[in-house]
Amino acid sequence: MKAPLRVVSIGGGTGLSSLLNGLKRFTGTVGVGPEVDITAIVTVTDDGGSSGRLRRDFDVLPPGDIRNCMAALAEDGTLLSKLFQYRFQSGHGLKGHSFGNLFLTALTEITGDFPEAVQRSSEVLNIAGKIYPSTNANVALEAVLENGKVVSGETRISRSRKRIREIRLNPRRVKPLKAALEAIAQADLITLGPGSLFTSVVPNLLVEGIPKAIRGSKAIKAYFVNLMWQPGETTDFRASDHLQAIEDHAGGKLLDYAVVNVSPISRAVRKRYAAENALPVENDLDAILARGIQIREANLLQKGPNVRHNPEAIAKVAVELAVEGRIRRMGYALFCETVD
Repeated sequence: MKAPLRVVSIGGGTGLSSLLNGLKRFTGTVGVGPEVDITAIVTVTDDGGSSGRLRRDFDVLPPGDIRNCMAALAEDGTLLSKLFQYRFQSGHGLKGHSFGNLFLTALTEITGDFPEAVQRSSEVLNIAGKIYPSTNANVALEAVLENGKVVSGETRISRSRKRIREIRLNPRRVKPLKAALEAIAQADLITLGPGSLFTSVVPNLLVEGIPKAIRGSKAIKAYFVNLMWQPGETTDFRASDHLQAIEDHAGGKLLDYAVVNVSPISRAVRKRYAAENALPVENDLDAILARGIQIREANLLQKGPNVRHNPEAIAKVAVELAVEGRIRRMGYALFCETVD
């Protein structure tokens, strides 16, 4: 129990960055409780904005989500972390690019390997954890909508206002990084989300070998349920619908826990989001339990005008589940020793 708790967080976008930012408080000299060893496994299907431009111009994996995770795990307020997040506001060819994206792209050109560029950049920033892309293959997303239409590209999928029936990768079969599989095998807790269900969470589960590795791990597996619908992608989705989509794309049962928010969202904020066809995700607890998934309820809402997860609150839940996962793994190891 004295060894750091091993947490593997899988996802992408701002949701994953929020969780990592909260977990950072439990690492090294910053630690406020049980020490945590963090590994992030990040989707690489973004094709919009700065990442999309660099992807098209240099044939590299999109660096944006990786960069955000680095910033989340870097020491707060340092010049280097600010530099990595700096976005050029003008300049022909530079406007819209972030320095961190350019840095990762340049380092990929120098090393010839995107995961190595991520590792070297992590060393430069001295981040509190490890970050791996879910695959080193140059993949794109495809969505099959409820009307049967196929939409290609993460940006176009996000803009669609039709419900999604299925998400798939192009090419279909891509391999994960060996280091990512090893981290999953050694984890005490594996988290999915929070974040866009079909464009941040599910794509990682489409990488060959990752669902199998998650199932084979003795870790606790938990999904942080989103707070609001994502217009089009998850309109009318209840919490159990998110779980159904995850397990459909992962090829079967995967999760132990669903982590749901119980903090009320103010009427004014609900009204503002409703104007954009986004309502709070219903926590249909009976349906979750009927799936054989346990529930962890907590006050997870961050104060402010926008509906966001509180990084400290979700990290606290993650650490509690990691402790439970460590105890479970120790019990399994003791059982194996007894049988031998």
